Amino acid sequence: MQLTRRKPIITTLKPSNHPYLNGAWTPLHEEVDALDLEVIEGAIPLDIDGVYLRNTENQIHQPLGRYHPFDGDGMLHRIDFKNGRANYSNRFIRTRCFHAEQEAQASLWGGLMDRVDPSRRPGFGAHGSLKDSASTDVIVHAGKALATFYQCGEAYVVDPDTLETEGVAHWGPLDGVSAHPKVDERTGELMFFNYSKHAPYMHFGVVDASNKLTHYRPVPLPGPRLPHDMAFTENYVILNDFPLFWDPEALKLNAHVVRMHRDLPSRFAIVPRHGAGEIRWFEAAPTFVLHWTNAYEDGDEIVLDGYFQSNPEPGKFKDAPQGYEHMMGHLDEHTFGSRLHRWRFNLKDGSTKEETLDERILEFGTINQRYAGRKYRYAYSTTAKPGWFLFTGFVKHDLETGESESYQLGEGRYGSEAPFAPRIGAKDEDDGYLVSFVIDENAGKSECVILDAKDIAAGPVARIALPHKLCSGTHACWADRQFLAEGKRS
Repeated sequence: MQLTRRKPIITTLKPSNHPYLNGAWTPLHEEVDALDLEVIEGAIPLDIDGVYLRNTENQIHQPLGRYHPFDGDGMLHRIDFKNGRANYSNRFIRTRCFHAEQEAQASLWGGLMDRVDPSRRPGFGAHGSLKDSASTDVIVHAGKALATFYQCGEAYVVDPDTLETEGVAHWGPLDGVSAHPKVDERTGELMFFNYSKHAPYMHFGVVDASNKLTHYRPVPLPGPRLPHDMAFTENYVILNDFPLFWDPEALKLNAHVVRMHRDLPSRFAIVPRHGAGEIRWFEAAPTFVLHWTNAYEDGDEIVLDGYFQSNPEPGKFKDAPQGYEHMMGHLDEHTFGSRLHRWRFNLKDGSTKEETLDERILEFGTINQRYAGRKYRYAYSTTAKPGWFLFTGFVKHDLETGESESYQLGEGRYGSEAPFAPRIGAKDEDDGYLVSFVIDENAGKSECVILDAKDIAAGPVARIALPHKLCSGTHACWADRQFLAEGKRS
């Protein structure tokens, strides 16, 4: 391995006992380029060709208030596979807030856990007082990586080869861009939404394959809401109005208290992808959903799959260190009870049907993106460590037969969201690999694992050493070389 370290950033973070500033969540401040990574087990397949991108949260400066892991500064990690070899690099996303805090050599914004705003400058996004760190999501569109923040910040464009930040997406609207914009690889279109504390409270937009904003329309809501993800089909997008949102009375005092309004149903907006057609609303059982796996049209119905929460307002995690009970409860999938679920919306009679597809606690699902918005068969979910926002393994679902298989990483080993990477010349939907970064707390190291998607239970076909231990985070994506070059499927 050939390793080059970049000039160090300025950090003022002090040691603490915070559960999400230690262990697998210890912030990484080093930026490197590493060529020809060491394969420590197996062999890198010759038929994987593309780039895996992972966004993590790494706090740089001493927090002004009570730190939440989603406050951390965004850092992209890249591993490039070609001809059976792999190269790695990582960079902080150079947002406006990153530059401002590097200049000040201190934190300038408060965080998600702060009831009284300690921010020294106006904030960003729907909340209005937070730092826009672009640390939540990463996708690839029009040949560029796009990093976004979960509460509607500015969408940051990053070169997927060098990881250099190129600035804010020129098409981004005033109300920002929420995490989880979606790309239809068949058309090259990007679909996005945002939300705010002012009417109409939500918008939906489309950016074409040439990176031009072609469509932007309001999706009116009854008041401020907290949607997190969206889904799409060939002709529609699905947006949501869940009963977990900011308390209206607290908002009058500029306090952002999230509460479950149990007397309200879940509502789903079926919005035409293009044009000004009618928005159809459907009701379902009250819940909150962080992430969808996919959606598609099936005759008169739209089918939507995602992770239904049985307890969206979980309260405190009783085994947390003192002072962190509330935060850890809301980060624990076992506490809020997320399970793979299916909704069917009948466009003919307006009815909704729903069913649980798996009783296990699961989240952060991925699919073969060539099937996004179309009928599909396979989904790949993560399992989580009870009490923690840490991934312990993966489950492959066959949604036609109901069968599944799983792979667990082992004690003290924690993975990342594992997108599907199609083989060169793939013949069917699951003909490819899952790629994930692993934090090994036992060894104090990190590695990349490649799983054969047809047989994940067999374990990695390759384990690849990374040059430093990563901090955990949220989302990742895969882009094969053809899609990177052309921006859509041939």
